[in-house]
Amino acid sequence: MKVLVANKFLFRNGGSEAVMLAEREFLRASGVEVVDFAMHDDRNPPSPYASWFVANQRYGEGGSAAERLKTALKLIHSPEAVRKIGALIDATRPDLVHCHNIYHQLTPSIIGAARRRGVPVVLTLHDYKPVCPTYLRLRHGAPCSACLDGGPFNVVRHRCADGSLARSALLYAEAVVQRLLRSYEQVDTFIAPSEFMRAAVTRRFPPERVRLLYNGVDTRAITPADGDAGYVLYLGRLSAEKGIETLLEAHEGIADRVPLRIAGTGPLEAPLRARYPRAQFLGHLSGAAIDEAIRGAALIAVPSRWYENCPISVLEAMAHGKPVVASAIGGIPELVVHEETGLLFPPGDGRALADCLMRLMADASLRRRFGRAGRARVERRFSLEGHNAALLGTYKEVLESRRQGQTQVDIECSSTSTLLE
Repeated sequence: MKVLVANKFLFRNGGSEAVMLAEREFLRASGVEVVDFAMHDDRNPPSPYASWFVANQRYGEGGSAAERLKTALKLIHSPEAVRKIGALIDATRPDLVHCHNIYHQLTPSIIGAARRRGVPVVLTLHDYKPVCPTYLRLRHGAPCSACLDGGPFNVVRHRCADGSLARSALLYAEAVVQRLLRSYEQVDTFIAPSEFMRAAVTRRFPPERVRLLYNGVDTRAITPADGDAGYVLYLGRLSAEKGIETLLEAHEGIADRVPLRIAGTGPLEAPLRARYPRAQFLGHLSGAAIDEAIRGAALIAVPSRWYENCPISVLEAMAHGKPVVASAIGGIPELVVHEETGLLFPPGDGRALADCLMRLMADASLRRRFGRAGRARVERRFSLEGHNAALLGTYKEVLESRRQGQTQVDIECSSTSTLLE
């Protein structure tokens, strides 16, 4: 079997890349030939397919009005990405294309490029982009479902892109173009890493085309620590949707009793460092440094305010035998069992969060009990081995459907325009 894996980053930029890279490693070890498709980046590992990669593109940077317009049009549809993935498919003839985080830099238009060459497509839903133009399902910091039933124009009506009419209109245009191209309708199988995600996208797409497959973590590579160094640890992006301000505000009232370490970077880093000097900011951690931080933590805090999908940080914490204190939102309650593997609190409720932190920090035996239960739950329900076996099963089902003849996706999309290729 030969699988083309498309993701705009070929290095661990976030949770979606962690999932993609783990799958890529498994496939290669299992004898599957993996063809890479991504952006050029100095952080990429060597790849024999790098000559087909697209130019690195960072959105939101300055330039003339003409340059900004050209960049905006590339966000909606990337002729370079469509052209290059087409050439890569022609050269390598993969059996299947598996798309991960392809939005903006690669664009969903590459799905049509694959299908026009008769190659089936699987898309992992790391976020809500197919049903929410901003991908986060947030309206001015609050959870939102308007576009799920009311259509993508809600992003303009409510100026969901940071209150900007121009940016909101651009995201609306992107959604409209992809609907006209029927990009997502050409996906053979969507992989939803949580029941919450599956319920959201099946309001637009047929349920039989959306497969539940939780993310997995390699428990064999993680040995739980015997104890801890007595601090709360946050791992993640320093941005509003992650609820980092809720955590820091909650910590202010208990800082003399509960040490807090923050691992990560993001747009809020500078103001948060200045406003909350009693927390210890570690910056970006990776590799052994992040493992060491988790091993020393008494618990992991996940204070998200958006509809989290299946956060790898939660699974890694549980694999390390650490209790998790998390917002009861999105797919998180599918991972963290309240009063068994950790504690859940209402999103945005700083007082409830502080109470959870204080309760666990005051009871080492409870932390150990929750940690052991979390480790057992990951081994039973969220192992990387189980995830990978199910992934291969999904590939085989898609390919078998193709061998049996034209699929419903082929019938629906046989008239899709090739004008933009």
